[in-house]
Amino acid sequence: MNTLPKLLSATLRVDGRVALLTMSRDDVRNELTGTGLVDDICNTIIWANAQTDISVLILTGEGKAFSAGGNVKDMASRGGAFAGDVPEVESRYRAGIQRIPLALHAAELPVIAAVNGPAIGAGCDLACMCDFRIASENATFGETFINLGIIPGDGGAWFVQRLIGYQRAAEMVLTGKVINADEAKEIGLVLDVVPADDLMPRSMALANAMASRPPQALRYTKRMLKQAQRMELSDFLDLCATYQGICHNTEDHLEAVNAFLEKRQPDYKGK
Repeated sequence: MNTLPKLLSATLRVDGRVALLTMSRDDVRNELTGTGLVDDICNTIIWANAQTDISVLILTGEGKAFSAGGNVKDMASRGGAFAGDVPEVESRYRAGIQRIPLALHAAELPVIAAVNGPAIGAGCDLACMCDFRIASENATFGETFINLGIIPGDGGAWFVQRLIGYQRAAEMVLTGKVINADEAKEIGLVLDVVPADDLMPRSMALANAMASRPPQALRYTKRMLKQAQRMELSDFLDLCATYQGICHNTEDHLEAVNAFLEKRQPDYKGK
């Protein structure tokens, strides 16, 4: 495994084939725009994509909040990430927070958001950019940009309507309402809601279930799911045939088949 990336506002640890990235700016509720979290998240995904011995990434927050999104005090003073005229703000968004959706959309391995508390504004969008959301019973979710007279500038409206459909997404984005974890599960925003003490065990159980599968096939399947969203069926089937040809020629495929026939646990090598 390559050396872990140097992080400014988060911590990263590895447990087997699962990496856990914890946003560690509880002092500002893990807000994204005034900390090093944009770099930390993007650099961790780049690192994880390159690690053949990492299969799943979990993203969570330290303290009471998952992420409060943008720095409202900076908005009030028109400082920090929100300073300048239209071209300056546009450029700063592109070079700043918009790197996160691009990085997560390009993640080659499954990413689980373990939402430990409020996920508000860009924090809600961050959770929606992940493949799975497991929520603590303390979690809340809000597309609250409209309440501050702005839009989801990090692309959140693109992600949320793909999760819960246009009508539900429009209600969240156009009213700025905040919903609790149970309602989030009811509308399909989160996969599961668990007591706070069970958040990491449940997230690790899901991560380990995927990490126990053949590593190459897992990444090809994740890539296939993403590409299916923007391809015609005939083109997609051509791609599936190619990916299947690759998988059929891996050592792990033979190991999986032999383990099945011999009724034993497989030992995958990622080859």
